[in-house]
Formats: sequence, C-alpha cells, structure tokens
Amino acid sequence: MQPRAYAPDLDPAQTHTTLSSEESAHLVRVLRLGAGARVLVFDGRGTQYLARIATAAKDSVTLSLLEPAPSASEPRVRLTLAQAVLKGDKMDAVVRDATMMGVSAVIPLITERTVIPRSAVELGRVRERWHRIAVASAKQCGRSIVPEIGPPERLTKLFEAQDATDVLRLQLVEPGAGVAAATGAAPAGSKHDGLPAEPSEGGALIAIGPEGGWAPEELEQAREAGWQSWTLGARTLRAESAPLAALSILTWLWRL
Repeated sequence: MQPRAYAPDLDPAQTHTTLSSEESAHLVRVLRLGAGARVLVFDGRGTQYLARIATAAKDSVTLSLLEPAPSASEPRVRLTLAQAVLKGDKMDAVVRDATMMGVSAVIPLITERTVIPRSAVELGRVRERWHRIAVASAKQCGRSIVPEIGPPERLTKLFEAQDATDVLRLQLVEPGAGVAAATGAAPAGSKHDGLPAEPSEGGALIAIGPEGGWAPEELEQAREAGWQSWTLGARTLRAESAPLAALSILTWLWRL
C-alpha cells in the first residue's frame, strides 16, 4: 500500500509542498522513508497527488508533486452524522468509523442525557484530537476528503435548523423508545415500512443519541420538526457501535 501524507495547504499550481512536522516525522521516523521515495499526498478536500520525497529531515519533508492520483470514491450523496458526545474514547471510535464510511461532516451533539459538558468540547483540545483521528482514518481507507468536525450544537438547534436542500433527516432510536419507526434497511412500502429506496438529492442527516438514549421530549421535538424515526432492529446497540451499523445500512441500501 502506497504511503499517504496529509497536506492541507497542497497547491496543484506549485511543483512542491512541505509537510507539517507531525506528517514529516511519520514518514521519516515511523515509515523510515528518505529522499526519492514515492508517496501519495492529499489535501483533505478531494485532491490527491503522487509525489516524490525531495528532501527529508526528521521534522520537515518537502515533496515534489508528480501527477494527480485517484483516491477512494466518495458517496454520491452527502452524509452528515450528528452524534451525541460520548464518554471516554468512544467518540474517537465514532469519528474514525464515520470517516471510513464516507461522511462529509460530524456534528457533536449536546443532548439532555449527554454526560460530557459542552464547555469540555468547546474549550479543550477535543475537536483537534477528533480532526487528527479523522485524518488518520482517511489515510487508512484511501479517502482524499477529511470530514469537517463541527462545533458542538444543542439538539434543539439541530431540530430548528431549516435547510434549503432536500435532506432526509433520520433520528436513530432504540427499540424500546415507544415511537413508530422505520425498521432496518426495509424499503418504504414493504411489509415492514422503512427507509426510502433511494436517497434524497441533498443526502441524509443522521442523529444518534448518547449512552442513555433520547429523552421523551427530544423524541417529540424531532417528530414535530419533521424528522423520521429509525431503528436498527430488536437489539439495542452500544452507543459507539450504532453509527457504524447505521452508516453501513445506508451505504448498502443506497449503493453509495
């Protein structure tokens, strides 16, 4: 597998690009690459080039850009994951898996039952860590796009937001939530009514709750805002496992 490097300042109009100290150290110290080695370099926005290491120091690597290079295909519609912030390193796993599954953005949610205070996400270095995890996951899976990790939002703000595009809004609910919900990957109109067989033109926004699930009033607010309830079946999944399962189903159902 060709080594990959992340260079957000990559400019195809230039013949060379210089990597950050972190990326340089990974190539030189971890992968032990030197001048003349070929790597792939991407900017996180969809551009990727085949490059050759021109100069290699432990904290500074310069790449000579050779030619555009293809990367893993992106979903044909935009997928956004709105995930209630989880405890410990569980949110790290969510960001990693969501990147691997092709999401365009991750919105950290603050809900009634979210344990992590909003200030911990806003004031700490949490979002920077999530971005680094997204970059690492994009490297591994072959994407040249790194999803945006948005600022934390209150769930009420998410429900109140009106988007001009045709976006399917899904609220993932546990089996015992007591609300009528689409089931699994069954297409709408089947014996077990489910999701549309084709995605909306504007893609999908999937909201997934915290370890303690949604509060009853949050379920009602979502319904009033026009969101569709969706359950993955009879078993209650762990909070950090639900996003990967949900995104996998959408990828399969819509052939993304």
